[in-house]
Amino acid sequence: MSNFNKGGFVYILASKPNGTLYVGVTNDIVRRIREHRQGEGSEFVEEYDVTRLVHLERFDDIEQAIRREKQLKPWKREWKLDLIRENNPTWDDLYEEACRTYGRKRGTTGGPFAS
Repeated sequence: MSNFNKGGFVYILASKPNGTLYVGVTNDIVRRIREHRQGEGSEFVEEYDVTRLVHLERFDDIEQAIRREKQLKPWKREWKLDLIRENNPTWDDLYEEACRTYGRKRGTTGGPFAS
């Protein structure tokens, strides 16, 4: 089964509240955020220390996730900040919650990050 038949995630990382932002897409959120934190896979993330997971959207289809990422990337910064504030007003790091929700039950839907 190819990755294109699996679900996906769109995520926003921040360096700090109201700091530098990074929008990404993946089929494995736990692995991808761990890679970012280890400085793998994105020079931008490593250079600007953008490792706080502040927004997450889950999709049943990776193609939907890719479309959403392409929609969010060109958004004005203020729109992205509004999206984060609407869903995570205290700018909590959502990584541990994502690990609990998606770490072992990969491929399941639902939970706090369901789209």
